[in-house]
Amino acid sequence: MKKAKPVKKAKPVSIYPKICNKKGECVFCKIAKHEYQRAVIFENEYVIAFIDEFPTGELSGHTLVIPKKHFETIDQIEEKYLTEVELVVKNLVPAIEKATGAQGVNVLQNNGKAAGQCVMHAHFHLIPRKIGDGIIFDEKRRKVRPMEQTQTAKAIKEALQKK
Repeated sequence: MKKAKPVKKAKPVSIYPKICNKKGECVFCKIAKHEYQRAVIFENEYVIAFIDEFPTGELSGHTLVIPKKHFETIDQIEEKYLTEVELVVKNLVPAIEKATGAQGVNVLQNNGKAAGQCVMHAHFHLIPRKIGDGIIFDEKRRKVRPMEQTQTAKAIKEALQKK
């Protein structure tokens, strides 16, 4: 009897292969300029919000909120744009809950490739949730000891002052 060959683990595949692999083209800038059609929920001079083509979870309503001007990460967003984005997020959350029957909404921003940002245009996910929907974001949580908390807080404060 032959031994079974070990099963190779599949490499993780991005759900955004066409978006992530294009260089020099920002799909979100194209959406903001209406070069790509999306189901737009809200738009003003600074912000556009639209339904995500690749939603998380079973509930409809996963929304992306982006500044119309290109900024790769949250720390690069000009204050006026960031303020407008935050106000739109604040107003959309209860509307999404009401429209979808969600019991809550995750507001998520992946900042940088290591954090899972695939489209390098700062954006916020509004993900409608229901209790028991199976979406898990906190799989790798750990207890941090007081000394580590203090040291980390000190390092971040120092980095903030040097900015």
